[in-house]
Formats: sequence, structure tokens, C-alpha cells
Amino acid sequence: MEEKSIYLIKDLSRLSGLSVYTIKYYLKLGLINEISRSQGTNFRYFDDSTLEELKKIIELRREKLSLKKIQYVMHGGDV
Repeated sequence: MEEKSIYLIKDLSRLSGLSVYTIKYYLKLGLINEISRSQGTNFRYFDDSTLEELKKIIELRREKLSLKKIQYVMHGGDV
């Protein structure tokens, strides 16, 4: 069984090239979601699927799609 990678926001930032601020904004918009949160520190945790979603968002932004349109696409709509 393959072990999943778990990331913090700073890890997603480093791996995706997006700022922590941008990732938090995408969370607020519902473009991405945390997989869990630590009770003690309140850190958000993410996995490889979140990293893939960020890559897709970056690709759609390069195609000049608005965040509203990206939100639609990320929730199953067509481009």
C-alpha cells in the first residue's frame, strides 16, 4: 500500500510556486480543501490531490480564466 504525502500550506507553497497568501485565498474561495486540521496547533493538512488541484488551477489561470470560472470548472463544470 502506497503511503500518502501530507503537506502543510508552506509545503504546498514551495512545491507549487504559489504564495501562502494565494493558497489561503483559494481555500477561502473553496477551490481547494484541507484534508484535516490538527487540534493542538490548528495547522491545516493537505495531500497529493490538493497539489494536483493547485497545478490545475495554475494551468487554468495561464489560460486567462477568471477565478469564478475556475471555481465552476473545479466543481465539475466544462471550460
